[in-house]
Amino acid sequence: MEITAAMVKQLRETTGLGMMDCKKALQECDGDMDKAVEFLRKKGMKVAEKRAGRATSEGLVESYIHLGGKLGVLVELNCETDFVARTDAFKNLAKDLCMQIAAAAPLYTAREDVPQDVIDRESEIFKAQALEEGKPEKILPKIIEGKLNRFYEDICLLEQAFVKDQDKKIRDLISAAIAETGENIQVGRFVRMVLGQ
Repeated sequence: MEITAAMVKQLRETTGLGMMDCKKALQECDGDMDKAVEFLRKKGMKVAEKRAGRATSEGLVESYIHLGGKLGVLVELNCETDFVARTDAFKNLAKDLCMQIAAAAPLYTAREDVPQDVIDRESEIFKAQALEEGKPEKILPKIIEGKLNRFYEDICLLEQAFVKDQDKKIRDLISAAIAETGENIQVGRFVRMVLGQ
């Protein structure tokens, strides 16, 4: 199948990745747009995994104050070089993260950051709910695992659906930025402040 410039442009707008990456993905997937998106997501994850061990000592702190000054967010986004930290793409990612934190109120960055006592408490609640509903004992571990995954999607920034595009998770957004910049990018920390809380 012939890969047209319009197809490449459409995929680029969908993923935010480079023209050559989009063209290659379309060629690999015989022009199937959905498969090409999946191909690029997998590639982005592989690139992100390769770069995960590299030091992120540069970056920036971005802020967002909601209208009326009753809600504020600070996020530290780290990368490997000052050059990348000064790019518009990196700054826009930091702004998107601030908006995400303001809108979705995550409590932790990643599921690995959730304290074990919180996980244990939620697991007990999910188990009690399942037993109350009359679910068989043997399927409880699967039910608890599924409910914990949804719990992580609510409270962990990297697991959340992106508020601007519900089909993407924040983890995917960062992976795409890693693939685009060629650098490791990590959320250092964040704080969300609501007046009076």
